[in-house]
Amino acid sequence: MSKAGTKRIVWFTKKQKNNGKPRNLLDELQKKCYYMDMENTNEINRKIANNLIRYRKAAGLTQAELAEKINYSDKSVSKWESGNGVPDVYTLLQIAKLYGISVSALVGEEEPAVFPKKKSVGLHIFIMLLSSGIVWLVATCIFVMMRLFNPEGAGWLAFVYAVAINAIVMVVYAGIWKYRVLNFIGVSTLIWMAITCIYLTAKLISIHLGNDYSSLWAVFLLGVPLQILEILWAFFRSFFRKNREKHKKSKKEKSVETTKETAEKTKAKDEEKQ
Repeated sequence: MSKAGTKRIVWFTKKQKNNGKPRNLLDELQKKCYYMDMENTNEINRKIANNLIRYRKAAGLTQAELAEKINYSDKSVSKWESGNGVPDVYTLLQIAKLYGISVSALVGEEEPAVFPKKKSVGLHIFIMLLSSGIVWLVATCIFVMMRLFNPEGAGWLAFVYAVAINAIVMVVYAGIWKYRVLNFIGVSTLIWMAITCIYLTAKLISIHLGNDYSSLWAVFLLGVPLQILEILWAFFRSFFRKNREKHKKSKKEKSVETTKETAEKTKAKDEEKQ
């Protein structure tokens, strides 16, 4: 080593002994890094704790009930929610699956808890009855007007058309709210009532024109293939839906098993290092 290099080392050593500024600066930087790391860890723990509390309360569970469902003690749940620790990856997956959310929702920024809403059957029935009442009110008004202006006319046909229109309303609502049985009944009713409306209207026109209407009954044969197609569609739709749900369930179970194995391997490695 050159004499100049040796002088610099001696000077730096003396500087450390005399005022300690370089060493103090290094210690100060290390402390800052340490405290910043601790602050980040505490911030993450706080976010996870807040999310755990919010989703648990939104699901209507107590700490003891949640602990029982994930096979932990209520003390562990209390520790997580107080920010003094966080669950492992497998436990986070269990909790997310229980609440029907993703793991990122538990460990990320606070977001409004979104849970599948239960079907308000009473409200849906009320809306459907109200809509049906409007349909029948319109049909009654048409019937009254036809009786006033044309007493010998076929005003009663308004009620037959009202049944078909009411079936359309039921099919629309059943599709929106995913009532499959009601949807099937509505479509079947619509098929046969639409054919009935065609038959009665054609019969009245034939009578008015003086034509023969004895062969009009054949129009009802159209309902047979349509009804068969509706039955097949309902069957295959239910079949594919069950298969899709089964596939999703098996895929999720495989993902959970893989994550669990990874967590166990990581835990074993950590224990070996210790």
